[in-house]
Amino acid sequence: MLQLPTYAPNLPPQEGIWSLVKRDTGNLAAADVSQMTRAVKHRLKMLQYRPEVIDGCLARAGLALSG
Repeated sequence: MLQLPTYAPNLPPQEGIWSLVKRDTGNLAAADVSQMTRAVKHRLKMLQYRPEVIDGCLARAGLALSG
């Protein structure tokens, strides 16, 4: 058995985005898959309008947008 570290500093930036989505949809008692799909799409759409959150996920991954 191999023990994995509890913290991985080299996570890709999309892991930060998915972490935020899971935080908001984690306690959702969806009646079916389509309801869960709508909830995830809604949260992703909300994140589109919060560039500072996306920038934070990029910075946490050691990346930055230039330009």
